[in-house]
Amino acid sequence: MHRPAALAAALFLLPGTALRAAELPRQPVLTLEAARTVLAAAEKEARANNWAGSIAVADAGGALLAMVRLDGGAPASAEIAPGKARTAALFRRPTAAFEDAINGPRAAAITSGFNMMAGGLPLVVDGQVVGAIGVSVDTPQHDVALAEKGRAALPE
Repeated sequence: MHRPAALAAALFLLPGTALRAAELPRQPVLTLEAARTVLAAAEKEARANNWAGSIAVADAGGALLAMVRLDGGAPASAEIAPGKARTAALFRRPTAAFEDAINGPRAAAITSGFNMMAGGLPLVVDGQVVGAIGVSVDTPQHDVALAEKGRAALPE
């Protein structure tokens, strides 16, 4: 083996060198500050429309980062909103897609144990899902409208 090739092979075998040699993908992360921004935008819209309920923001793994239950919100909304956020984050798609499936050709999807009602949306930065917002107020349309408002406030 030539000296340069042997040296290169030896360096590659050193601990940690292989990882430096191969580029690992970069994943943006949803910070608490960004989650609060998303939450605040949805909350402001809910208050402006007098829609009571809960709004939750989860990280990419579905873990709760921030949540608010507005005055007058049903106690159940505090369970539903984080469930929608978790489902949207883990499946990387709006929860309305599951509601459509249940009401259409995939009724068995209801047995999955996830929240499959409209109102959960993934939060995407640079093409990567960094988390999700879940909303439970009074109607599916209002849930989605608030989730969209929150998602639109996500800092770039």
